[in-house]
Amino acid sequence: MTSTEVRLRNHAALLALTTAAFVTVLTEALPAGVLPGMSAGLGVGESAAGQAVTVYALGTALTAIPLAAATAAWPRKRLLLAGVAGFAVANTVTALSPAYPLTMVARFVAGVAAGVVWALLAGYARRLASPENQGRAIAIVMAGIPLALSLGIPAGTFLGGLLGWRSAFGVMSAIAVVLLAWITAAVPDQPGRTGGRVPVLRTLGVPGVVPVLAVTLVFVLAHTVLYTYVAAFLGHAGMGDAVDVVLLVFGVASMAGIWVVGARIDRALRTLTVLSTILVAVAATLLAVFAGSPALVYAAVALWGLGWGGVPTLLQTAAGNAGGEAADNAQAMLVTLWNAAMAAGGVLGGVLLDAAGPASFPWTLLVLLLPVLAVVLGARRNGFPQRS
Repeated sequence: MTSTEVRLRNHAALLALTTAAFVTVLTEALPAGVLPGMSAGLGVGESAAGQAVTVYALGTALTAIPLAAATAAWPRKRLLLAGVAGFAVANTVTALSPAYPLTMVARFVAGVAAGVVWALLAGYARRLASPENQGRAIAIVMAGIPLALSLGIPAGTFLGGLLGWRSAFGVMSAIAVVLLAWITAAVPDQPGRTGGRVPVLRTLGVPGVVPVLAVTLVFVLAHTVLYTYVAAFLGHAGMGDAVDVVLLVFGVASMAGIWVVGARIDRALRTLTVLSTILVAVAATLLAVFAGSPALVYAAVALWGLGWGGVPTLLQTAAGNAGGEAADNAQAMLVTLWNAAMAAGGVLGGVLLDAAGPASFPWTLLVLLLPVLAVVLGARRNGFPQRS
């Protein structure tokens, strides 16, 4: 096989992993787009139907670490196929389920599948690339996240309104089945870990892992507080009818952020992480001070998306670099903390909404970003080193 053929095969494999990230995020967030129909179809209130997202996150948070440890020796392709098959089964059951409890079980299973897939993607991408291009490979894969949020969710919402919410989940099952065939044909196998497992708790002692995990927890918490309740904040700012446009601006800016990070991450991970934090902080400041100006709100959302878009790639890369031989454990911990922070962000945002109103969201984001920036700057030798 020529070098050109190898590159083409690796690109096809990376795009399959990008699609896996897309399916993972879209499966998680789709209930939010079809919530009224889902609520009516299952005969429960919208708040109960909304727990489909919470149960999914719990499935990921509770199982990512133990499953990563239990399957450390498995061939990576077999494990990836098992995770995607879990999406196919869970979304099919969700599409056909006549009862709320069965739907929640299916959503939990989907969350378990997400934990398996998320713990694999960054490491798989790294193995498909040369050492000097590993961060760029992860950026390609992580592009599935903003694609799902900016294109997948609106498309799923439209389909749900046109054909019913069950059809939207049925299409998700079909995409997962196609992805299974794509992975089988295009993604080369990679061996699992040999020579014994690295204990999960021992991974915390690897220099650099704890700073990366701490930044993940607080940065995701900060982002989620505002993102989850962005509609409430925009209503406070007099832009309640522009939520879809604002989210589109955020999604497009996120794609630009991933492109910038992908082009530079292998040479400037630390600098990009600092800049991303500062961009989101500037955006929060603009939203806090100039919420009455639609033009400045749009500018702030663009900066927010530009800063946040590359954060998943930066943190996944930092965790893999810091973890070394325990990289899979570090990734599983990152996935667990990411989902825990999302759940906590939803709770904290709800408390703030009731206690202080939507105007408190950008100020909270800004305050939480201060320790994030401090940890990144302090982890100069390990975690976020001067040179990758």
